Amino acid sequence: MAKQTNIINTLYGQLPALSVTDHKIAEQILGDPRAVVNMTIAELAQAAEVSEASISRFCRTVGLGGFHELKIALAQVAGDEHSYYHQVSGDSLQQALKSISDNKVAEVVSTLAGTDSATIQAVLDALQSASMVLCAAAGGTLPVAQDAAYKLNQLGIMATADTIWEMTVGQAMNMPRDGVVLVISNSGETQSLLSLIQVAKQRGITVIAMTNRVDSPIAQQADLHILTTVRQRVFDSEYYFSRLAATTAVEAIFLLLLAQNKSFADHIKAHETIVAPTKI
Repeated sequence: MAKQTNIINTLYGQLPALSVTDHKIAEQILGDPRAVVNMTIAELAQAAEVSEASISRFCRTVGLGGFHELKIALAQVAGDEHSYYHQVSGDSLQQALKSISDNKVAEVVSTLAGTDSATIQAVLDALQSASMVLCAAAGGTLPVAQDAAYKLNQLGIMATADTIWEMTVGQAMNMPRDGVVLVISNSGETQSLLSLIQVAKQRGITVIAMTNRVDSPIAQQADLHILTTVRQRVFDSEYYFSRLAATTAVEAIFLLLLAQNKSFADHIKAHETIVAPTKI
């Protein structure tokens, strides 16, 4: 299970699924976490234009015991600028690039720190012992699944990633039971991927998921979950999208597998030798 040590990561992950009232509270907190540390519950309620009872309910919704616990959680991370979302404005190209850079650094740092080592090791063990790995994603995350399949094949682990969902489901129906399904989803709510997981679970196949939310349906149904962290907001809305966090997780797994099994290096060298004539 992913660690919940950073309340700001938790809020970003849950933001799209929050009610209108809870969304207002979360946005107020994320706008200036340090200020909230010094607020009373009445002051936060006034700033977010909600009731004090709504603040208490919000705390329970995000897994906290109450407002005091929220302030403690915020105090632990409020000084970390990497935790914040930096607004990208078209008014200044230099500032916009700086904000994008800060957001991407936050995604990488938080993703690499977001999952406990025991879970990571379980993921590595599952992949190394798998006779086949089916990498699946949807929409804009599909390239990440293809990258994962490419990297695993380089290591010598048989992996596939198809852009056609019906083909992916068909492959899952014919996978050996000692295979692994790796599902990559920002929201963790994609219905086609949930259907794929059901097929895998019915066959007793291990499911590894990468999502932005530990409470998402895909994360909850997976056997192992890696938490990715997204900061890049699109269209100044609650819609967050980035391939970088998931790509970072895939890259980390690739490098960890390589570090733990030196024989993988020989397979990479052999693969590079074969494809070398295709390069100028």
